[in-house]
Amino acid sequence: KFEKDQIIDSLKKGVQQLTRLRHPRLLTVQHPLEESRDCLAFCTEPVFASLANVLGQWDNLPSPVPTDIKEYKLYDVETKYGLLQVSEGLSFLHSGVKMVHGNLCSENIILNKSGAWKIMGFDFSISSSNPSDAEPKYVCKEWDPNLPPLCLPNPEYVAPEYILSVSCDAASDMYSLGVLIHAVFNEGKPVFQVNKQDIFKSFSRQLDQLSYLSPGVLSQIPEEVRDHVKMLLNVTSNVRPDADQMTKIPFFDDVGAMTLQYFDSLFQRDNLQKSQFYRGLPKVLPKLPKRVIVYRILPALTSEFVNPDMVPFVLPNVLLIAEECTKEEYVRLVLPDLTPVFKQQEPVQILLIFLQKMDLLLTKTPPEDIKNSVLPMVYRAVEAPSTQIQELCLNIIPTFANLIEYPSMKNALIPRIKSACLQTSSLAVRVNSLVCLGKILEYLDKWFVIDEILPFLQQIPSREPAVLMGILGIYKCTFTHKKLGIPKEHLAGKSLPHLVSLSIDNNLNLNQFNSFMAVVKEMLNRMEAEHKTKLEQLHIMQEQQRSLNITNHMNQSEETKNTPSPATQVRDVSLTLEEKQRLAKEQEQAAKLRSQQPLAPQSVKPATTTPQAKDLTSSLLNTMTSVNNLSLNSGTRTIPMQGSTVSSTFPAGPTMGGMGTMGVSNGFNSPMGFQTGGMGMGMRPAAPGLYGGMATTTSAPNFSALTQNQNQPSKPTDMSALDSLFTSSKPKVSMNQMAPKPAPGATAPSPWLSQYGTGQPSQTAPMQATPMGMTGVQGGFGMQANPFFNPQNFSQPVASSTINAGVMKQSASVNNDLKDLFG
Repeated sequence: KFEKDQIIDSLKKGVQQLTRLRHPRLLTVQHPLEESRDCLAFCTEPVFASLANVLGQWDNLPSPVPTDIKEYKLYDVETKYGLLQVSEGLSFLHSGVKMVHGNLCSENIILNKSGAWKIMGFDFSISSSNPSDAEPKYVCKEWDPNLPPLCLPNPEYVAPEYILSVSCDAASDMYSLGVLIHAVFNEGKPVFQVNKQDIFKSFSRQLDQLSYLSPGVLSQIPEEVRDHVKMLLNVTSNVRPDADQMTKIPFFDDVGAMTLQYFDSLFQRDNLQKSQFYRGLPKVLPKLPKRVIVYRILPALTSEFVNPDMVPFVLPNVLLIAEECTKEEYVRLVLPDLTPVFKQQEPVQILLIFLQKMDLLLTKTPPEDIKNSVLPMVYRAVEAPSTQIQELCLNIIPTFANLIEYPSMKNALIPRIKSACLQTSSLAVRVNSLVCLGKILEYLDKWFVIDEILPFLQQIPSREPAVLMGILGIYKCTFTHKKLGIPKEHLAGKSLPHLVSLSIDNNLNLNQFNSFMAVVKEMLNRMEAEHKTKLEQLHIMQEQQRSLNITNHMNQSEETKNTPSPATQVRDVSLTLEEKQRLAKEQEQAAKLRSQQPLAPQSVKPATTTPQAKDLTSSLLNTMTSVNNLSLNSGTRTIPMQGSTVSSTFPAGPTMGGMGTMGVSNGFNSPMGFQTGGMGMGMRPAAPGLYGGMATTTSAPNFSALTQNQNQPSKPTDMSALDSLFTSSKPKVSMNQMAPKPAPGATAPSPWLSQYGTGQPSQTAPMQATPMGMTGVQGGFGMQANPFFNPQNFSQPVASSTINAGVMKQSASVNNDLKDLFG
């Protein structure tokens, strides 16, 4: 309990003494000591670590050791300025307070959050017994090895006289400073290791070593301060430099150390001194470590933002530091202090400085802060009453236009630039507005330019040459830019009329007029080329469409000729009542025929008189009948036909003599083809080859039977075309002589003869019949109009025979039969 009370008393003394002392080089106590049953507590300014921790002594730190402390390395400028701060603190204690610290060591030097070195640990401090006298007198206690270690100063830093002669003064602290300097440059190691069990013997040995200090002991200490450290470690206290002398040694005349020292004394300076210092600061900042700048200099600079007169001098340095910061450091350390400055409009230099560093602000500031703080400042600059600010802003905007979001540019920035151009009375502002717009065109949308920028040009009231050339420049940039361009409709309707009217302004000189004309001609040429290309393409398309329509019309007419049907005709033609009745009858007849069994030909006795040509004509007709029967029997299906005559209302068609296979369709069943064999319709004299084709013609089995239902009158049939069938060995009898003479009141001749043997001069006279194709016949050339078959002449045999609707299979054998028959 006795030791505990001693330790507590020592700790309480140190804190209470520190609380009473106020100096920039001493650790600041924010809240005095409070005591409870189980603890002592007091509050200081924010601290980072002790100098001992930074030098590698982590015994008093939690495990694991914090990374920032573990990796902390002192820069030269920090070491120099830190030792200078300690020297200044000792100077304050010795000269100002008349006090000896008594335990100056690395554990009692604290690095605060900004990196400043502060003195603490006044547990063993000794105040002067006669503070009013010029020569202070200090009374120290004798070293008691039996006391707990916490009740004794660090023996490795204590001056020899404190142990050996129980005396101390300000020089004793200077000895401790010498050991401290040695430790800083030797990874925390003091000059000598002390055996705490036999402290007096150790100090006696140490005294001898100090008297003859070897050069190797101070080898790690910088040469500029090595001699001073040797003096500080001198056995004789009078030789040691005092604290005030140490602050003035050349070792501390370092630019960085002096800069940091000046910052610590800023509160003592007036505005003129500060402004001069801040002007020279940008030259010094690059020489300082980033950690020193960010944690030591930056807080001192931003603290000046409360003084508006100093902001134009401080702000360039703050932005220079911001450039070296990461985005995270900028947002955390710089931006919070800059945000209020964005809103300051006086003095005007603040806006100018921000505008010159706008790329930095837009790059590192988060989008939300850009929208809320940075861009409003730009908008204020465009609308500023000072033309100088407006001009500078308009000149700078194009340099960072690519960093501005498109909606902000479109909805906020461009309207303000247009307004500044229209409302200003300054020619420079108006011209700079046009130049600014011309430079940021590439960041705008094509249709926004056409809808907003180009119409705005026509609203500009002044006609100075510089303004006119600015307008021309915007037109030219828009017209020639790959991304933008002006449509030919806009060129013809708005752009060219406007430019032409401006080009004849009397204020333009010759070169400026030529510039206008060059742009106008270029626009005209492009408009001409584009429109001509369009018209050519349109003409080609029209021609293609016209030819396509003609082709389609021809195809449709061809289809109409080749593949008509009664149903189609009913749809396409407006029919009379009689035609509709006839069509209905035809459909009923066709339905009846489809329901019947296939029909076979039945021989019917002719109603006419017996032909006069007895033998030859009968044999010829019989032969023809047999051939036809053969052809009919070779088919696969019987197609019944009616024997009505071919109506004279058939449309004119091509000559039958030139046709090969003719397809006869009744409109309901499959088409039936028959060969004409190239034979003329006038029954030209047949050669063997012609009869070879005639053999395949599907015709009536009995020609005379076809005359029974004929009611049309016709002149006698000319059968001279068959004269060549007879050989020369017999007397020639013309076929006209062999034809039966019609008796009075007799029926008309066979439609076969009336159709094919009309007595026309040309043997290949065209037949007035409908064109026949492979797919069927047109109009009424169906069941009722077929002249070759009459359903009344057919009966239904038990074994039904069929008629082949395609090409006849027996043509070759029939040709041979005809050759044998007629030679």
